[in-house]
Amino acid sequence: MELSPKKSLNFDDTEVAFRNQSNTELNSAYWLFKIISSNFLTKIGPPITNFFLNAGLPVKGIIKATIFKHFCGGETIAECENTVAQLASGHVGTILDYSVEGEDEESVFDFTCEEIIRTIERAAGDKRIPITVFKVTGIGRFGLLEKLDAKNELSETEQREFEKVKQRCEKICRTAFHKNVPVMIDAEESWIQDTIDQLAMDMMRLFNQKSIIVYNTYQMYRHDKLADLKADHLIAKATGYILGVKMVRGAYMEKERKRAEEMDYPSPIQPDKAASDRDYDESLNYCIAHINEIAFVCGTHNEESCRILARLLDEHNISHNHPHVYFAQLLGMSDNLSFNLSDAGYNVAKYVPYGPIKAVMPYLFRRAQENTSIAGATSRELGLIIKEKKRRRL
Repeated sequence: MELSPKKSLNFDDTEVAFRNQSNTELNSAYWLFKIISSNFLTKIGPPITNFFLNAGLPVKGIIKATIFKHFCGGETIAECENTVAQLASGHVGTILDYSVEGEDEESVFDFTCEEIIRTIERAAGDKRIPITVFKVTGIGRFGLLEKLDAKNELSETEQREFEKVKQRCEKICRTAFHKNVPVMIDAEESWIQDTIDQLAMDMMRLFNQKSIIVYNTYQMYRHDKLADLKADHLIAKATGYILGVKMVRGAYMEKERKRAEEMDYPSPIQPDKAASDRDYDESLNYCIAHINEIAFVCGTHNEESCRILARLLDEHNISHNHPHVYFAQLLGMSDNLSFNLSDAGYNVAKYVPYGPIKAVMPYLFRRAQENTSIAGATSRELGLIIKEKKRRRL
């Protein structure tokens, strides 16, 4: 495959990073990250906001115009259109992500299944929306998945319930197959992940025979996931399908460690960040070495991992826009990575969450807390915004 024209990566180039943001949007982002940088506000914000929303007080407008607008595309697929167009203007794709969480009713699971299918149908034929995504807990009960992972016997009612979960999962992936729209299955807590992994492998076996349709997610802050990735690749190779991999560092570390301590079992989390980084970067090496058999999405806000993957592509003479390689970040975060990577010809897409404001609040709270808990994340975002404000003389 011919190499794309080379352009050196510069993740400090704020002109490229914020090219698609107006002065007003840049100033709004500045004040938002200033607020998020306050640990105090990030801690008291969730309970206060939930109280106001549950009490029916008129705060939705404020939320929608601030934190929701920055991290989400809208309340519906149609409302995401401006975000899709704005990202596309910088050659960055959209991953529509229906981000409703914590539901527990069959009727809601059926609705969520149909909504995920609507994202796939919306993406079909539109190169601006190259990938879609869903969580298994969006279409099935957490407690049921937990019981399956624990290898506990299901009642007849629970068996029928799980059959419905599998049917919803297959319906989503079959739609993706017929529409030729790849779909990622997100990773979740370790005590339900084995069941999710099995569902994902079953779907890949069905739909990844000739091209990449289904991806599973590997959280590299778990000490066992690099080995799982390699084992899954051997299974896929022997069975004759392409392994779809999205690698992330992980999203449930504090919860995982706390549960392991409370229930007195070995923590599945790596001993330190260096170990997570080592396994993450090794997963990039492994996937690149088997690029014809593995399609992967490098989901990261880590600048060094982005550089490593970019270098690996060049070292292996692989085109920057090879269809088996994507970089991915979250909307509202790390624009310096997303837009500078796309400017250098790499495949890049942003997760664009959407859904009713009240239902999406758990997601928004995690984003705010994530920015304060990751060392330097908020100061890095703020520093880049300030640099661009100075360049524009705002």
